Amino acid sequence: MVNVKFFLKGFCAVKGFNSPAIALGASFIAVGALFKNIGLNFQESILSTFFTYALPGSLIMAESIIIGTSLLNIFLAVWLVNARLYPMTVSLFPLLTHKSQPKLKYYFACHFIAVSAWLIMKDNYKAVERKYRLDFWIGVGAANLLVAVSATGFGFFIADYLNKDMMIGLAIVNPVYFICVMVVAMRNIQMILAILFGSFFGILFYFISPEWCILFGGFTAGTLAFFIGELNGT
Repeated sequence: MVNVKFFLKGFCAVKGFNSPAIALGASFIAVGALFKNIGLNFQESILSTFFTYALPGSLIMAESIIIGTSLLNIFLAVWLVNARLYPMTVSLFPLLTHKSQPKLKYYFACHFIAVSAWLIMKDNYKAVERKYRLDFWIGVGAANLLVAVSATGFGFFIADYLNKDMMIGLAIVNPVYFICVMVVAMRNIQMILAILFGSFFGILFYFISPEWCILFGGFTAGTLAFFIGELNGT
């Protein structure tokens, strides 16, 4: 069972003009419009966001449908691009564990992992009693998911009024917000190097393999930054 009091506290934590949920919603407006343009109906668009709940995964899926990729290839592509959520899960969930919470609840709560929800939880977890952090997290995740699903539906209905440039602009709001947050949070050598290396290797790998440049660039940059930081004792 979910503690309703802390669930609602988490749900309400997404409000505010500086909330990452705003950037999330803006990007999913573009996703909803894109889904309509590639031929999905309203129900399919809503269910896709509900079950996938990942901006890059949704964009990859849409692009794959456009070029006629097989279902297996779509699954693998979405799975690989969402691998970025693994380190978020590993870094967050140890902060939420408590012996009173059933294990199945953690598997359910994993579905809510996203950049926006992760940022909100990282900013608020210390103020929540450890026993109820998982309930608070589920509230945060549910609110962000509701924003994403609602924005997808809104984008679907206004698709005819959005041109290509407007859709691209909306789609990059969330990643740009995350980059800005990371820049502000650069307090140690590992984070600074990760961003600098990522900027360099992302471009370098683009000329080697445009399809894999983000994955390879991010992996290389993060790995180098981590080990350099460890060698320097940071």
